[in-house]
Amino acid sequence: MQSLVMKPISRFKCYNISLRRTSFPLSLLAIFLGRSSFSSVAAAGWRTEPSALPSNPLSIVNDFTTYCYQRDLGKAMEALDSMQRHKLWADSITYTELIKCCIAHGAVKQGKRVHQHIFSNGYEPKTFVINSLLNMYAKFNLLDEAQNLFDQMPERNFVSWTTMIAAYSNTELNYKALEMLIMMLRDGVTPNMYTYSSVLRACEGFSTLKQIHCCIIKVGLELDVFVRSALIDIYSKWGELKAALYIFDEMVTSDLVVWNSIIGGFAQNSDGDEALNLFIRMKRSGFWADQSTLTSVLRACTSLALLELGRQVHVHVIKFHRDLVLDNALLDMYCKCGSLEDANCTFTRMIVKDVISWSTMIIGFAQNGYSRKALELFEAMKASGTKPNYITILGVLFACSHAGLVKDGQYYFKSMKMLYGIDPGREHYGCMVDLLGRAGKLEEAMKLIHEMKCEPDAVTWRTLLGACRVHRNMDLAEYAAKKVLSLDPHDAGTYILLSNLYANTQRWDDVASLRRTMKDGGIKKEPGCSWIEINKQRAMCQTQILSCKILKENRWKTLAYHSEKLAIVLVYEKKQKFLEAFVLLAMLLCTFLWTLVHGWLDDENMAGIKSYASSDRDDMCMKSEWPSCISMTSGMFLYACLHR
Repeated sequence: MQSLVMKPISRFKCYNISLRRTSFPLSLLAIFLGRSSFSSVAAAGWRTEPSALPSNPLSIVNDFTTYCYQRDLGKAMEALDSMQRHKLWADSITYTELIKCCIAHGAVKQGKRVHQHIFSNGYEPKTFVINSLLNMYAKFNLLDEAQNLFDQMPERNFVSWTTMIAAYSNTELNYKALEMLIMMLRDGVTPNMYTYSSVLRACEGFSTLKQIHCCIIKVGLELDVFVRSALIDIYSKWGELKAALYIFDEMVTSDLVVWNSIIGGFAQNSDGDEALNLFIRMKRSGFWADQSTLTSVLRACTSLALLELGRQVHVHVIKFHRDLVLDNALLDMYCKCGSLEDANCTFTRMIVKDVISWSTMIIGFAQNGYSRKALELFEAMKASGTKPNYITILGVLFACSHAGLVKDGQYYFKSMKMLYGIDPGREHYGCMVDLLGRAGKLEEAMKLIHEMKCEPDAVTWRTLLGACRVHRNMDLAEYAAKKVLSLDPHDAGTYILLSNLYANTQRWDDVASLRRTMKDGGIKKEPGCSWIEINKQRAMCQTQILSCKILKENRWKTLAYHSEKLAIVLVYEKKQKFLEAFVLLAMLLCTFLWTLVHGWLDDENMAGIKSYASSDRDDMCMKSEWPSCISMTSGMFLYACLHR
C-alpha cells in the first residue's frame, strides 16, 4: 500500500519541478489537491526547493482563486502580489473573474496590475483573457491602452474586433469605429449581430447607414431581432420613420425591446399619433409595457398635449413604485400641458428628486407665468444640496425674463460661471436678450449680443427683433432682421414681422418690396392653428379654413380673428355650466384675447393651477408689461375651468 502511494508522490515531485520551469498555471491543480488527501503530500514535494517556492504554493493559488470568485478585490490583489513574487499563475478563467471584479469596482490601478502580472515572465495568456482586458479598458474609457493591447494581440477573433468597435462607438469616435469595421473585414473576420449593432450607432449620415444595412443583408443578419432593433433606432434617429416602420412591419417575431424602439422613435420625432397607435398595437399583441415604453408614451402625450391620456398613463406608472425616470417624464408632461396642480402634486410626492426633477418644475412654473414661484423653488433646490445644471439656469433666466426682474436676471447670469461652473450658452444669452428687450434696454441687449463668446444664431437675433417691434425701434429692427435673414433666408416670420413694422410707419414701398421678395423666393407663411380639447374631444381651429367664408361675406373686421380666438370662442359657445377645456396655442396671445380671457376665467383657476391664488401669479396687468404676460402661454396649453 505504501508503494502505491509513493509512486504518485514521486510523480507529483517531478511534475511540480517541471511546472516551475514552464510557468504552467496551477489553480485547477490547487483546487483538486486542496480537496484531496494528496494536498499535504504535494506540499511536501514543493519543499524540496525552499529558496524558489513558498512552503505551500498551492494554497496561495487556491486562496487567490477563492477570492476572485468571491469578488473580494482587496484580498485577491494581495494574493496576486504573492503569486507575482513566487512566479505562480492561475488559470485563465480565474483571471477573467478578477478582471470582472476590477470593472465592477472601477479599480483602474488594480486592473493595470492584473494586466502586468498576466504578461510577466513570458507568460502567454489566451485570447479570451486579452479580450477581457480590452473590455476593461473600454469600460474605463482608456482607449489608448485598449488600442495598444489590441495591436499587440497575436490572434484576434470577432470578440476582439467587436469590443474595439463598441468602445469607439460608445465614445462617439465614429470614424474610428468604421475604420475598425473595414480592417476587420480585410482581416477575414466575419462580423456578428453585436458587431453590426455597435457599428450602426456610429453611422454619421444616411448614406453610411444604407451601406451598413446592405452589408447586414449580405451576411444574412437582417432577420435578427437584435440587429433589427438597432436598425429601427438608427433610422428613427435620422428621421427616416417610414423606413423604420417598414423594418418593423417585416419582422415575423418581435419582443418588447423592438416595440420600445419603434414607439420611442416616433415619440422622439414628435409623431405622437403614430407612437400611440403603435402602443395600442403592442398592448393588443400581449406585451406588457415597461419603464421605457411608458416614458415614450408620456413623451407622445406631451407632444400632442393630451392631458387626459397622460393621466391614464399615470395609472400605469404607479405600478412601478417610484421610478425616477418615469416621475420626471410625468412632471414634464403635466407642466407642458399646463396642469401645474398635477405636476406639483407629483413633485411633492417624489421621494427621490434629481436635478432633472427640480429643473422641470422650475421651467414649468416659469413658462406658465409663475416666475416668482420658480425662483423660490430654485432657492429650495440649492438648500436641498442639488447642484444646478445648464437647463436649471436657463429656467431661472426664463423666469426672470417673464417677470421683468432685470437685476435678478443679470445676477444669475453673471454668477452662473463663478458659483456653478456653467459656461453661458446661446440659450442663456437669448434669455438675457429677451430680458433686456422686454425692459426696453435695446442698446444693452445689442451690446450683449456682440459680447457673446459664441456666434449668435438666428433665434438670438429674432428675439431682439421681437423686442424692437414692441418698442418701435425701426433702425435696430432692420439691422436685426438682416442678421436673421443672413442666417435663415427662408424665415417667413421675419419677413412678415418686418413688413408689419414698415406698415406701421407708413413705409408702403418697403412693404411691397418685401412682399415681392417673398413671392420671388417662394417663401410662404404657414397658417397657424390651435388645438382644443373640450370634454375629452379634440378639434383644430385654423385661420385659413374660415378665411374664404369671411372674404365672401366682406366681413373685414373679423379678419383680425386668428386661430387662438376661434378656439376660445368655440369654448365660450358651449352651454355647459362647468366646462373643462385645453387650448394648445399656435402663437402669442394678442391684447384683445388676453383681456377677453381675463374676463371669462375665474381668477383662482387661471392658466391651469386651480389650487393657487391669483395673487401668486405675476402681477403684469399694466399695459407696458402685457408682452410679458402674453408670451406666458405661447406654445403652451391654456388650461381653463369655466364657471358660467
